Amino acid sequence: MVDVRLATDEDVSRWSDYVSRSPQGTLFHEYDALRTLAEYAGARLHPLVGFKGQEPVGVFPVFALRKGPVMTAFSPPPNLRVPALGPATLNLGKLKQRKREKRRERFVDGCLEWIDDELGPRYTHVRTGPAYPDVRSFKWAEYDVTPEFTYHVDLSADEDTLLDRFSSDARRNVTNTPSDAYEIVDCGSDEEGCDAPTAIRRIVTQVRERYHSQGVDFDVPADFVVTLHESAERGAIRPYVCRVDGEFVGGILAVEYGDTIGRWMGGVRTDRDVDVPVNDLLDWAVMRDARERGLATYDLVGGETRRINRYKAKFDPSLRTVYSMERGSWGMQTLAHLYQSVK
Repeated sequence: MVDVRLATDEDVSRWSDYVSRSPQGTLFHEYDALRTLAEYAGARLHPLVGFKGQEPVGVFPVFALRKGPVMTAFSPPPNLRVPALGPATLNLGKLKQRKREKRRERFVDGCLEWIDDELGPRYTHVRTGPAYPDVRSFKWAEYDVTPEFTYHVDLSADEDTLLDRFSSDARRNVTNTPSDAYEIVDCGSDEEGCDAPTAIRRIVTQVRERYHSQGVDFDVPADFVVTLHESAERGAIRPYVCRVDGEFVGGILAVEYGDTIGRWMGGVRTDRDVDVPVNDLLDWAVMRDARERGLATYDLVGGETRRINRYKAKFDPSLRTVYSMERGSWGMQTLAHLYQSVK
């Protein structure tokens, strides 16, 4: 049996340790990040934790949102562009397959039962990352399970080999652009002359303007990202900026956790008239720096948009599957998707 409960004060004090020990743990699972998510989503955080006896089995942060009489539950909450959240398990690797599946199922089943019994949502939506291996418990609980995709670049090779794997145009853009034609700075590394909050605001503003020009809503507050940056460990959120003639022309907000760095936001087409391949150079800078720090993977975060996929595929990534799970009546699903888009 796995006991699932709301995290106690003692559980909260150990939460970061649980997350760091989980193969599915991310920066967004960290407790300070969860509180920030709840604040900016206008949601109530319910941090669920499961135990087999005295041994922790997993954590599952759930966010409750009420709109009038309608209760909904999310993990991650909507509108903040958090790529994934959902359950993160631990202490399962030592078990044989049968026991590992049984314990994971009982943990997730217990969490889903808690959500139903304590929140009674009309609609629930959960999105897991590529490290979460088994979503059958959601399917058996009558959730609609949809596979989605992202790309991972393997950073284990040496720099020349990594570059050789790029498409010819990406390789040319990286190697043939004169180094004095641009400057790229990692503003999350306390680099002199680069203020991280200012860089974050510039990147978020650029992304918002690009999305709006395409008729797409983008309501992520820059203050939300700044707060995450300030509450996380140094270097967890790295705003990379590209400058030409001293002027900001583009940026990427990268999120680092464990052995992975993710391309969270940014890398949109610049509106400046510059003869520099801004995004190729930004992505290469993130990869090169991460490799030098010993990281294993660059997550390009997303592989659902055909036009954007053509760009991401230039770096010879591997395709990875993520899952989106939802349960609710058709009317509630329609309402929830509308809410996620136009809050």
